[in-house]
Amino acid sequence: MVITGSISELGGNVLRRSARWVFALLALAGSALAAEPVPSAPAALQGLDALYPELDALYLNLHQSPELSTQEEKTAAKMAERLRALGFEVTQKVGGHGVVGILRNGKGPTVMLRTDLDALPVEEKTGLPHASKVKAKDPSGQSVPVMHACGHDVHMTAWVGAATLLARSKDRWRGTVMMVGQPAEEAGAGARTMLAAGLFQRFPKPDFALAVHNSASAAAGTVEYVPGYALASVDSVDVTLYGKGGHGAYPHTTVDPVLLAARTVLALQTIVSREKSPLEPAVVTVGSIHGGTKHNIIPDEVKLQLTVRTYKPEVRKQILEAIERIAKGESMAAGSPRPPSIAITEGTSATYNDPELMKRLVPVVGRALGAQNVREGTPTMGGEDFSEYGRAGVPAVMLWIGTVEPSKHQAAQKAGEVLPSLHSGLFAPDRERTLRTGVTTLVTGALELLGKP
Repeated sequence: MVITGSISELGGNVLRRSARWVFALLALAGSALAAEPVPSAPAALQGLDALYPELDALYLNLHQSPELSTQEEKTAAKMAERLRALGFEVTQKVGGHGVVGILRNGKGPTVMLRTDLDALPVEEKTGLPHASKVKAKDPSGQSVPVMHACGHDVHMTAWVGAATLLARSKDRWRGTVMMVGQPAEEAGAGARTMLAAGLFQRFPKPDFALAVHNSASAAAGTVEYVPGYALASVDSVDVTLYGKGGHGAYPHTTVDPVLLAARTVLALQTIVSREKSPLEPAVVTVGSIHGGTKHNIIPDEVKLQLTVRTYKPEVRKQILEAIERIAKGESMAAGSPRPPSIAITEGTSATYNDPELMKRLVPVVGRALGAQNVREGTPTMGGEDFSEYGRAGVPAVMLWIGTVEPSKHQAAQKAGEVLPSLHSGLFAPDRERTLRTGVTTLVTGALELLGKP
């Protein structure tokens, strides 16, 4: 409740009855304001309203011109051009199409703000006027549709907005802003290639790193945070099981790798249910199984493709070793003519949000957006190579920004409806609320961490 106008405007009847009613109303108004504080955004964000049309145009451009992982040449050039215009020292082609922008403003901490640049081989099905119609060649040479189905266009736009407002408010902070545009996040490789190219040697090693990521399950205008482990490590495991092929009518003359594969798939499920502590999250999924060519031919081999998700390094090691042991044991039990071939491709390490850094950032973001719009979320088994910056010794935090139009989010929750997820061709963020929230989160976080004049 808010009371406006002069006391006389409250009405003569109120004054005639008793002045105590006036004081009661004022007290009630004060308690209401205390219960729902008005967001207090940094002065640097005052330029966001004027800047927003430019950011909206940038978002639409990025959404309509997505590029696949390792192919982000034009996208990177757009990011570099924006930073140069703001006065950043810009270096391109750092670990592929990586972009680094440095803005120095006296002595103080170095704060890194990171965005990812790449899109996904997904056909957009939103039906929006600005829907992507782009097609490109994937690494195998196949023509595929391309879409920012994970919302990296949102990340980039918010990143540019934050860089713009920070560059225009240098009187309010001291230190160095380090803008990192990272390629190949969806391939799980971009952070490592940038680090291998000397990201923290050629440029100032940051004191803090901050990023935002879309959430397809939270309302636009809100932010979710997860201290500690927030996203899982991701490993891809390729297993080839060998048999002795032959005629399907004479199975006794063969070693059937299809049956061997079936037993192996079932045995793998006991790793999570029987070998690992139930208090330690993990996932072992066999996502692909291929073998054989015809109904009546027993093949020589069957191939399995697995994804493994864990948080703690020791659990990760335990799971991978168990997969190898089970595949070898089942092959031996089946009388396989040779041991299985097992290849483990490291994807990404688990993303760990520095708890102390999180404690600093959550209150300031809450003051800017309203405490009721900032809440603790839950860890997920998705993966993100933002984790590599933390592993390189930099306190790092990733915050989740909601993307779902609030009334649609509320209706979906009431009806128990599952909304389109990230990586879906139907993913479509509530654009303005999402972008403003992303910019606000990055700017307020950076200003909290940078030095003060």
